[in-house]
Amino acid sequence: MARPYEVVFIFDPILDEEAINQKLASFHALVAIPGAEATPQYNHWGKRTLSYPIRKRDTGYYVIANFDAEATALPEFERAIKLDEGVIRHLIVLNDEPPTPAQVAAVKSEYEEEE
Repeated sequence: MARPYEVVFIFDPILDEEAINQKLASFHALVAIPGAEATPQYNHWGKRTLSYPIRKRDTGYYVIANFDAEATALPEFERAIKLDEGVIRHLIVLNDEPPTPAQVAAVKSEYEEEE
């Protein structure tokens, strides 16, 4: 049974957006459900300053991905992410409940203020 997941990626800031999109496509090919038409939803937050240095870097390129996957496919997915030198940090979370409209509005307003 497929379940909804959310992943926060922090990529190395020297990567360009095209390279990041290629990495995301290769990661999500590992958890793709055969015959399913649902594609992962990506939210590129762009370059942000990190709270503390990670691997001697002060900034990172943030991407949030939402997708459906089988739980048995996650170990290989996480292994591929850990082996990739371009990923500084990641966090995979089971997304049991859809976001409430108030949460979505708060994130959108925060994102629009930064632009």
